[in-house]
Amino acid sequence: MKPVFFLLAAFLCSSTVSFSQSEEGLVKWLTLKEAQELNKKQPKPFIIDVYTDWCGWCKHMIKTTYSNPNVANYVNTFYYPVKFNAETKDTVEYNGKIYKPTSQSPKTPHELAVKFLGTSLSYPSTIFVTNNFEYNLVSQGFLEEKKIEPLLVYVVENIFKSTAYEDFSKQFEHTFYDTNFVKAPVKLYSYKEIEKLQKKKPKKVLINISAGFCNSCKVQTYTTFKDTAVAGYINAHYYLMNYDAESSDTIVFKGEKCYKTLVNGYPFNTFALKVTNNRLSFPAVAVLDDKENTLDALNSFLTPATLLPILKYYSEDKFKTVAWPDYIKAYNEKKK
Repeated sequence: MKPVFFLLAAFLCSSTVSFSQSEEGLVKWLTLKEAQELNKKQPKPFIIDVYTDWCGWCKHMIKTTYSNPNVANYVNTFYYPVKFNAETKDTVEYNGKIYKPTSQSPKTPHELAVKFLGTSLSYPSTIFVTNNFEYNLVSQGFLEEKKIEPLLVYVVENIFKSTAYEDFSKQFEHTFYDTNFVKAPVKLYSYKEIEKLQKKKPKKVLINISAGFCNSCKVQTYTTFKDTAVAGYINAHYYLMNYDAESSDTIVFKGEKCYKTLVNGYPFNTFALKVTNNRLSFPAVAVLDDKENTLDALNSFLTPATLLPILKYYSEDKFKTVAWPDYIKAYNEKKK
């Protein structure tokens, strides 16, 4: 199954960008200096291909992974791609500091290569760096398309802020490739159905908010919410609604009409804003009580292990008497 996000990225770029095959693949590589200058005007994360002239796998990665149109379009759209020769004899500036070659002898590492890779100087190495230089992720060795996809999304969509890469990559694999993982059915409702049910059997509500461009939303929807423990708990204690933030449908929420309009230049339905108390970022899960009051807006990627205690915290009304840090500390101690 081809990941949707690459098809989307290709579509976004198709009207403005055309590529021709070259020895550098289809990625529009920049120098470190060029990327850092561009980042000052329009912040984006960096992807840095650390290579050497003699590295055969480095060349193979250019001819295969970086010559894949979908991968290249995604990289060119959401990153500043940089090729850095680990044995260059040039003096370079990176994040305000100067780095020089360690020696003028052939095949000796540059100071910046040592900063990136430490003592593990193997090539190719791929460095993913946030636009503010505060987080970087190093992947060493050849990366085929299936291996680079979750890495690209992990950094672009800020998943690193809440989830370990190993956990996300596993769920990414389940979503787009290995779809036969163990999962459970979770009952979904429309907003009108929830309003009717609240009159007969009140429950708290979960609104799982996604958008077409959000790949971590897809992963969370297809894996976290279908985890056997999570799905079972939701079915027993919540009404779950999956909601597309780009929906054109009109919803009356707490007496106010919600509709699709431009929000910071992008077309979103105001319902997504209302239920998150204007704290909308993706992925998002709004937790509502049975009176449509928003209890919380969860604005990060959630694994089953992180979501389940949150569900219990609100369904059991612990939030009324116990602060979250105290609750999760006690919850984790019970699991030991």
